[in-house]
Amino acid sequence: MEGRAAHLGRGRRKVREALYIAALSASRRMPTLIAMRDRMRAKDKTPKTILIAVARQLLVILNAMIQKRQPLQVT
Repeated sequence: MEGRAAHLGRGRRKVREALYIAALSASRRMPTLIAMRDRMRAKDKTPKTILIAVARQLLVILNAMIQKRQPLQVT
């Protein structure tokens, strides 16, 4: 599937939905994710691509918080 993203549709639906909504909010409120979103917009990425990338980065941040047992630090 060259040039097209494969739609996998795997994983837990409720988790995907919650992460999607969280990414929408975080991309407007967290400075690091706002900067990421703006960089991707400058590269002419599609809104959905940007949102999925933000969701993935949010997962990375959440996993690090759990491992370190620390609260979210928005800077």
